[in-house]
Amino acid sequence: MTIRKKEGLLRKSLLTGIISILLGILYYFIFHFSAQDSEQSGSLSRMVTEKCVAFMNVLSGAHWSDIKMAGLAEYFEHPVRKLAHFSEYACMGVLVYCLWNQWMRRGKALALLTVGWVFVSAAADEFHQYFVPGRYASVADVLLDTCGGAFGVLCCVCVATLYQRRRRKTI
Repeated sequence: MTIRKKEGLLRKSLLTGIISILLGILYYFIFHFSAQDSEQSGSLSRMVTEKCVAFMNVLSGAHWSDIKMAGLAEYFEHPVRKLAHFSEYACMGVLVYCLWNQWMRRGKALALLTVGWVFVSAAADEFHQYFVPGRYASVADVLLDTCGGAFGVLCCVCVATLYQRRRRKTI
């Protein structure tokens, strides 16, 4: 094996290790949040939404009353929760795509396999959540999570395409 091939294999192995660790951390957080009962989960999302509204208040300089801020927090709580779902699985799509991209050829098969993996992960998460007191499994959340993963894959494909075009221009 040539030195160049050894360096390439070492680089792939190192990237695989780093991405695998990040993916493991992401899975831990996703399943940890799903294991929270409805009271814990609701409390956490309320706190996050209240912080977001307070930040928007400061950023806009609007000086909203406490009642107005509480109303906005309640109004935005559901969309913030769904955005969190979408974002978590978009990150998963990026990480899984980058992980498998080290060892597979780019193309439709890699993208579809990644989206399939995200779908199975989302379904497993919802199945797990079904057994948590006060929580339920939602097909809509599985679809939203899968769309998040597909968006992450799409971002990877776009970045890779732009990188290849730019690289061809410099050669």
